[in-house]
Amino acid sequence: MTAFDAYLKRGMKGHLIGIGGVSMSPLAEVLAGAGLTITGSDMAESEKTEHLKDLGIKIYIGHAEGNVEPDTRFIIRTAAVHDDNPEVRKAHEMGIPVYERAQAWGAIMKDYRNALCISGTHGKTTTTSMCTHILMAAEKDPTVMIGGTLPMLKAGHRVGHGETIVLESCEYCDSFLNFFPTIAVVLNIEEDHLDYFTEGLPAIQRSFRQFAGAVPENGFVVANLEDKNTMDALKGLDREIITFGITEEADVYAKNITFSGASTTFDVYCFGEKLTDVTLHVPGLFNVRNALAAIAATVRLGVGATAVKYGLAGFNGAGRRFEYKGKYNGADVYDDYAHHPSALKVTLDTVERLGYKRIIVVFQPHTYSRTLALFDDFVEELARPDVTYLAEIYAAREQNTTGISSKDIAAKINGAKFFDNFPDIVADLKKYVQPGDIVLTIGAGDVCKIGEELVKV
Repeated sequence: MTAFDAYLKRGMKGHLIGIGGVSMSPLAEVLAGAGLTITGSDMAESEKTEHLKDLGIKIYIGHAEGNVEPDTRFIIRTAAVHDDNPEVRKAHEMGIPVYERAQAWGAIMKDYRNALCISGTHGKTTTTSMCTHILMAAEKDPTVMIGGTLPMLKAGHRVGHGETIVLESCEYCDSFLNFFPTIAVVLNIEEDHLDYFTEGLPAIQRSFRQFAGAVPENGFVVANLEDKNTMDALKGLDREIITFGITEEADVYAKNITFSGASTTFDVYCFGEKLTDVTLHVPGLFNVRNALAAIAATVRLGVGATAVKYGLAGFNGAGRRFEYKGKYNGADVYDDYAHHPSALKVTLDTVERLGYKRIIVVFQPHTYSRTLALFDDFVEELARPDVTYLAEIYAAREQNTTGISSKDIAAKINGAKFFDNFPDIVADLKKYVQPGDIVLTIGAGDVCKIGEELVKV
């Protein structure tokens, strides 16, 4: 198959299957902006498909062979679109090459002087968003691809005209190995996506090392000095490595950290010299580390202290990352994307310091394989709240071949409540929630709908 770079020419025609997806819609916009003719299909209309139509992109709703027009030169699909899709089958019959979205993004980033790629088991969306805020404050006009919604952009992407592209970079299926970073950020490395990384942590570390090793000799890697798995994975790598952490042994570190409610203030030091003080309006020590990673990357790109200070001051969180949803019966309702036991731990550690009367968690596990592989760790963390509600597992891309259920987790936790549907959870919450409580809906699926329903007037 010809490398995707060959198709990045004005007038080339491409078709995107799943064009309304979180990383596909900005991809369509970037390709169209480069002078290519783009069509696309998706299962349902959405704000994203309507936006693309307004840009002159032809959108088909539903998947059918006829959506692949005769003069189409290439196809791009999301990871959720498989070879049995009628449009993929038609492309194969016609001899049209089919690419994954990561391959397309990888080719596009070659046109940017700076390709800042944010990786890690946790914190990618938040750190990518923080980098965006800093670069926007520095007037760098970046192109951005985030795996969530950033309120400042009112979207998960931005098409800029500067020299820098910022992308959230996921390790699942080695997706980020299609990228060509000039700056690779590694926030942390843990066991996850074990349906793909069947060998466990060693395979995951090899993948991250290969990703970091893709940085050219004049590029650099930003790494979490306090994360042993990260530092072990990068040991001996022949690239410039800039470390970050709370410890003063790091190249970029924080001092004088103070917490006030959901805000955190600290001083930033770069290579032993104070850069600036920063106030974050998002809680938790983990967000201090995310900010340090963003600072290390952007300062090395030439961003000054003022842009760091005011860029981060304007950051109030990314969508679904400890996102305030409203109040119900005097209780605060938040939503968080945590779907791994260590991310749950970080979220609960943060909430426990905020002084609420009771912590009520509604958790929806994400994928059967993760739930099974990390079952005991989920039980340990979900036993911490005053009350835990369990929604059924969000299947995502998987089939339940083992019979695992959220009910199995609930059975291991005193007082936990399992419901197999959202309306019953909402109804029970309405009877239970009291003033002074915090209600957290947590998970990577659609559990956020429970909190949204609860706060409806």
